[in-house]
Amino acid sequence: MSNWLQKQWLCYTPLHILLLPLSWVFAGLTCLRRALYRLGLFKSYRLPVPVIIVGNINVGGTGKTPLVIWIVEQLKKQGYTPGVVSRGYGGGYKNIAEVFVNSHPSEVGDEPVLIARRTASPMFVGANRVAAGRALLSAHPECNILVSDDGLQHYRLQRDFEIALINSDLQFGNQLLLPAGPLREKVTRLQGVDALVNSGSADVRNFNITEKLLPPIFSMRLQGDAFENISGIKQIKSVDYFRDKPLVAIAGIGNPERFFNQLIGLGLQFERKIFADHHVFTEQDLLQFANKTLLMTEKDAVKCQMLNAVDAWYLPVTAVLDKPSGQSLTAHILQKLRMNH
Repeated sequence: MSNWLQKQWLCYTPLHILLLPLSWVFAGLTCLRRALYRLGLFKSYRLPVPVIIVGNINVGGTGKTPLVIWIVEQLKKQGYTPGVVSRGYGGGYKNIAEVFVNSHPSEVGDEPVLIARRTASPMFVGANRVAAGRALLSAHPECNILVSDDGLQHYRLQRDFEIALINSDLQFGNQLLLPAGPLREKVTRLQGVDALVNSGSADVRNFNITEKLLPPIFSMRLQGDAFENISGIKQIKSVDYFRDKPLVAIAGIGNPERFFNQLIGLGLQFERKIFADHHVFTEQDLLQFANKTLLMTEKDAVKCQMLNAVDAWYLPVTAVLDKPSGQSLTAHILQKLRMNH
């Protein structure tokens, strides 16, 4: 359903005309809510450590999880001890929960488990990011900075640095707000963040927004060319191992085409099967591909490890950020943190 919606949001149809009044209401409520926080009529809270927000203004995969992992790793290199908070989308917990490397994705969400495994940093989830941050700092007082995954619209939590991800290939669909389009906020919201990270390959000047009004823009690509078995037993295979095998690539992520294009870039030929973002995989899902080799994303692999798939592999990827003329994103973050603290 979610992938069908994202396709509809790329165009205009009679359905969009019917939904436009709801989008106008949504836009009004969004602007009002942000104004009330800005005026102090809605209470926001500052945590005792700096907070970096990573988010976007549109529904769909822009690469937040790889970027969060990259930021945590960069902060560690600079001597920080970071923690991560997230809403825990797809998890069953309604309150605050700590995420461990062996936590079940159905309880805390697939992306938080992946972040916890890749970063080995304290990770807490909860719809209330302020409460999640406080719980994390109470349990891990050594943490001296927090990264909030997907928290751009969570104005209850005050922030020291905002990063918005954009995908210049998809742009913003039909540029309408929910439910007629994919936007959570107007495109002009991007003028107020501290940095933009473009996970697409197209020129951002194609956006209907004046580039001079935008913050520094950094390009991000995902790099990975070796596959690991989802069983948890350390087995690593190069691309050559898969070239003559009957392959099926499955993806239950926000932007499955990114994964498929990456496999094509590695020279692989495969069938493809798209599941909804955050899909809870079952053994039945995988049985339909018996006698074939399964390839999947690392995010999907954390949910498939217990499903007894014999020949299933995931592709770990690492974010690589190219800096524009000037300073790196890390330097840009540190510069503002020093100014504020």
